[in-house]
Amino acid sequence: MAKEFKVKIPEVFDLELSLDCGQAFRWSKDDEGYMQGVVADRFYRLKQENGILCCNCGAAEFDRVLRPYLDFDRDYKKLTDSFASDKYLSRAVQQYSGIRILRQQPWEALCSFIISQNNNIPRIKGIISRLCKSFGDCIDGENYTFPSFDRLCLLTPEELAPLRAGFRAKYIIDAAKKVNCGEVDFEKIEKNDIEFGRQELIKIKGVGKKVAECTLLYGFGKYEAFPVDVWVKRILAEMYPQGLPECIKGSEGIAQQYLFHYRRNSADFASEK
Repeated sequence: MAKEFKVKIPEVFDLELSLDCGQAFRWSKDDEGYMQGVVADRFYRLKQENGILCCNCGAAEFDRVLRPYLDFDRDYKKLTDSFASDKYLSRAVQQYSGIRILRQQPWEALCSFIISQNNNIPRIKGIISRLCKSFGDCIDGENYTFPSFDRLCLLTPEELAPLRAGFRAKYIIDAAKKVNCGEVDFEKIEKNDIEFGRQELIKIKGVGKKVAECTLLYGFGKYEAFPVDVWVKRILAEMYPQGLPECIKGSEGIAQQYLFHYRRNSADFASEK
């Protein structure tokens, strides 16, 4: 194995929570406790241990790829401290401290959340794994890149049938075609405000508010995006019937990720209301 690069982790950082809290679908834990997955065109093995993050890459590659991907330089301590004025967020942050928003590639985020519609995480992971193995590029004989939109735009729904993606196949192809021809312009979404991005993304068949918000949050770093699924609908009804707290303004997407994970996983939620 290549020599590992080691870097001190920032305050409020949990690698496993961040990679396995429902925002990305290509990570798994191996027998040695490493989280393994593909970012861009590279297979990574990462492990958090005693305040250190161990990575199978050099310092320059970490700074170029993993530092932005893991949102490593954002001050989450300051951010989560500001959430403490809200009782539910305070509990969520205490129980699941260290969740960070991953900065994924826009196309992978868009395609992944199209696949996520009316789906569960094991099935999402299975479809994405088959998609990458069928149409991505092989990295090392075992791992594959996420297939590009310019490759997928040439396919038919019938050619995606082995993925067992169901109705989502035609949405994947429509997304690939619209991105490839520039009808949906990632560069403009990046540069413009969030409302522009929302209007761009819903041009794609099958992309509604939830998928658009997920893409903007996880693929473009628009932290004011606020994806609403069945869990978040429950959060809004049960915790915030009068509206979201002021303390999350500008960071709604980060707060949402904490609340989502808290509501979905906390056995104590009912007694904490």
